[in-house]
Amino acid sequence: MEAIILGGAMNTGSLREADDSPYEAGIKINNQPMIEFVIATLEGMEEIQRIAVVTQEGIIDKSKWPKVEVLPPGKSMLDSLLQAVRYLDSEGLLLVLTSDIPLISQAALQDFLGECSKREADIYYSFVPKEKIEEKYQGVKRTYVRLKDGIFTGGNVVLLKSKVILSYSELIQQAIALRKHPLKLCNMLGLKFLFRLITGRLTIAEIEARVEQILKLKVAGITSLYPEIGIDVDKPSDLKLVQSILK
Repeated sequence: MEAIILGGAMNTGSLREADDSPYEAGIKINNQPMIEFVIATLEGMEEIQRIAVVTQEGIIDKSKWPKVEVLPPGKSMLDSLLQAVRYLDSEGLLLVLTSDIPLISQAALQDFLGECSKREADIYYSFVPKEKIEEKYQGVKRTYVRLKDGIFTGGNVVLLKSKVILSYSELIQQAIALRKHPLKLCNMLGLKFLFRLITGRLTIAEIEARVEQILKLKVAGITSLYPEIGIDVDKPSDLKLVQSILK
């Protein structure tokens, strides 16, 4: 399959205090751009034939990465994603990752893909249980949601069919905008589901069924026991954590 790494975000938030790189993908970890840790993981996987890296020219040395094609970022994350999908022109499944998960490992991705292969779906979204995050990385702050199945944080890895991205771009844009706001995201499913989420009674299976009802697409929520899938670098404390781990 092919993979897409989204690394077009400008470094205008709190991370700017720790590293003045214009783009988040270019933030240095041990003198290496953060995005290259994600690329290196994908490059070593036999499952991945091509990698579309959406980031500013000059952030990475493309000659180091035989599978990589660098594409300029669009005006938004969705624009960047659509550009990469059209460039790859694939009819199969695409593995989509963000550039700010430098702890990601081949084992974590292979486990995710293995779990995906057990179900038939158009979209596979990753969740990580809170206890798995805190068990390995104590004190790290994530956005969690309490479901009947447990307490989870959303993963930064998605597997989906390219036709889904092209056909449902408007809904994907809404989901991207609300990805850090579980209550607002759940509200897209209806008030009944929002109430069940607030009261801790909503299940992953109910979310899957409701999304399928609305979009006529099969969606699979994949629980990953690898915390690296759920840890992204979006604030200075996260950067300090991954720098100490990867040193």
